Amino acid sequence: MKREAMFYERVKDKIHCFLCPHNCIIEKGHKGKCNVRTHENEKLYTINYGEITSICLDPIEKKPLRYFKPGGQILSVGSFGCNFVCGFCQNYSISQYIAQSEFVPKENLLETILTAKDNIGVAFTYNEPSIWYEYVYDCAKLLKETDPNAVVVIVTNGYISEEPLKQLLPYVDAMNIDLKSFSSKYYKELCGGSLKPVLKTIETAAKSCHVEVTTLLVTGENDTVEEVEEIAKFLSNIDRDIPLHLSRYFPRYKLENSSTDIGFMIRAEDIAKKYLNKVILGNI
Repeated sequence: MKREAMFYERVKDKIHCFLCPHNCIIEKGHKGKCNVRTHENEKLYTINYGEITSICLDPIEKKPLRYFKPGGQILSVGSFGCNFVCGFCQNYSISQYIAQSEFVPKENLLETILTAKDNIGVAFTYNEPSIWYEYVYDCAKLLKETDPNAVVVIVTNGYISEEPLKQLLPYVDAMNIDLKSFSSKYYKELCGGSLKPVLKTIETAAKSCHVEVTTLLVTGENDTVEEVEEIAKFLSNIDRDIPLHLSRYFPRYKLENSSTDIGFMIRAEDIAKKYLNKVILGNI
């Protein structure tokens, strides 16, 4: 469904979208880098409002969240689109393309969340929730107003501007944030983004809700002891109790590097544990 977007301004005959740090300047008839925000009739529209491509009742540990509501089941939903272009994306069929979807009004999603058996809330995941912002915000707000005990989880790349993040956070209970690397070069070349805004998101979110961080260790790209140590140091300066998920990479999408060496995963865990109290190995 098409709906007028939030967080934009007109700049002469163009639109400046400031939802995320790309700060796209969009000409009439064109889309932003996320491929779901479009300039039409001197307004910015989001084309994926309420458009759901994936929905599933998942163990919360799959988000992954290890230290938030362990053992719980959570309704996980996603749309299409992303503001990154990661060559190793495991959900590229919905992140990099306008995928087949079904429109679900926020009231209908709310009913599903509240009536699903043994469900603790909703997780916005699968594709990037931040570029599905308007629907995520509306649903999170409505859910919290209806049942304050239901939980809202965001699984995100963290590439969101500070204003929209702070507007959403009062309705969020937990986030898993990807910290893909501690290298600006990695972010630019492999993801099409930048590092500093993600670090800022982690710092801001950690003051407001439960945060866990995931780093995918990609063979030949960010699988060094030095980089893992930098990530662990950064997180420990915020809070030593932030859980860090070190996840094993497998060839996906456009990237054919070999799978992460298990021996390195174990060394990385040992290094990270010098700075953090909770380090988890994933995908092994």
